[in-house]
Amino acid sequence: METLTIGRLAERAGVNVETIRYYERKGLIPKPPRRRSLWGRPGYRQYPPETVKRIHFIRHAKELGFSLKEIAELLSLRVAPDITCAEVKRRAEAKIADIEEKIQTLQRMKKALSKLAGECKGRGPVSECPILEALDS
Repeated sequence: METLTIGRLAERAGVNVETIRYYERKGLIPKPPRRRSLWGRPGYRQYPPETVKRIHFIRHAKELGFSLKEIAELLSLRVAPDITCAEVKRRAEAKIADIEEKIQTLQRMKKALSKLAGECKGRGPVSECPILEALDS
């Protein structure tokens, strides 16, 4: 069976070595066995090729807004024998609701900041800046 060093894994997965080590610490990818060196000491880590696919899964899930904790849960759902697709869908819908809430919060922030920026003439001393005064109150 082909195995990959951490450098080769990083290259194939499109991440850097520190990302792989971080995912290991977080339990998102299993720590691989180390090959013995000629002197009997632990040598290089040997990752199975399917680790590339797992890192791609993690990256795609992150792009969709899932936290690393949520990604770990999704990965565990994949191997749970009694879990159905409905559970995965429920989690995706919960993430959608979370994203919609964040969008509404960002829209309120934008509206409030736009109002403040509109009240500022952009002239005069900073001590009389309406934006800073509003932030003080």
